[in-house]
Amino acid sequence: MNNPSGLDSPVRIPVVSPVERLGAYVLESISALGGFVLFLFFALAEIVMPPYKVRLILRQMRTIGAESFFLVALIGMFTGMVLGLQGEFTLRKFGSEGVLGTVVSLVLVRELGPVLTALMVTARAGSAMAAEIGAMQVTEQIDALTVMAINPVQYLVSPRIVAGVISFPLLTSMFDVIGILGGYVVGVGLMGAPSASYFNGIAQNLSADDIAGGLYKALVFGLIVTWVSCYKGYYAQRMATGVSRATTEAVVLSSVLILMFDYFLTSLLLK
Repeated sequence: MNNPSGLDSPVRIPVVSPVERLGAYVLESISALGGFVLFLFFALAEIVMPPYKVRLILRQMRTIGAESFFLVALIGMFTGMVLGLQGEFTLRKFGSEGVLGTVVSLVLVRELGPVLTALMVTARAGSAMAAEIGAMQVTEQIDALTVMAINPVQYLVSPRIVAGVISFPLLTSMFDVIGILGGYVVGVGLMGAPSASYFNGIAQNLSADDIAGGLYKALVFGLIVTWVSCYKGYYAQRMATGVSRATTEAVVLSSVLILMFDYFLTSLLLK
C-alpha cells in the first residue's frame, strides 16, 4: 500500500544490543584462544617429526642465547649492584649486614633473574622473531615454503621454541651469577659489608629448590616468548603496518604473560 502522505517510509536499521555485541566478542576471543593454543600444539608436535632441524636450532640458539649474553650480563651486573647498595643500606639500620648475600642471592635466583632475563630477551630476540616471520608472511615467503612442500611451522617455529627453552635457563643462570658478583662488589667492596658472611650466607641459605624454581620459571618463560612471538609474526596482517603491529603485540603480550605466569609459578613453588 502506498504511503498516503507521499513520503518514503524510513529504512529500518537493525539494532545490535549490547548483549549481542558482548556475545560476539566472547565467541571471537574463545576462537582466537583456541587457535593460539593449537598453534603451540602443532609446533611442539613438529619438534619430534622428521626431518630434524638441528642446524636451525643451533642457529636460533646463537640468535636468542649467545647474541643476548652481553645485554643479560650488563643488566644482571647493575641489578646486583643496586641490590647490594639498597640491601646494605637497609640492613645496616637493623644491624643485619651479615645476611646481605642471602638477600641478594634469593631475590635474584627466585624472582629478578628469570623475570628480567625474560623481559630483556623479549625486547631483543622476541621482537626480532616476530618481525622476521611477519615480514615473511607479508611478502608471501611462507606461502612459497608451502608450495615447495616445506612445513613452515616445522621450519620456522619449532626450532625457535626448542632454542628458547634451552637458552632461557642458561641466560638466567648467567644473570644470577653475575648479579651476585655485582652485589658483592658494591655491598662488600664499597659499602663495607662483611666479606666472609656474604658467601657463607649464600651457601647456607640458598637451596637447590630455590635454584630449580628459578630455572623452571626460565624454561616456561622461554616457551612463552618464542610461542607468542612466532604466533604474532606467523599471523601478521598483509598490510603496510602488519609487521610493526605484530612486533608490538608480541612484545606486549609476552611481557604481560611473563608477569602473570611468574605469579602463578611462584604460588605453586612456594607450597
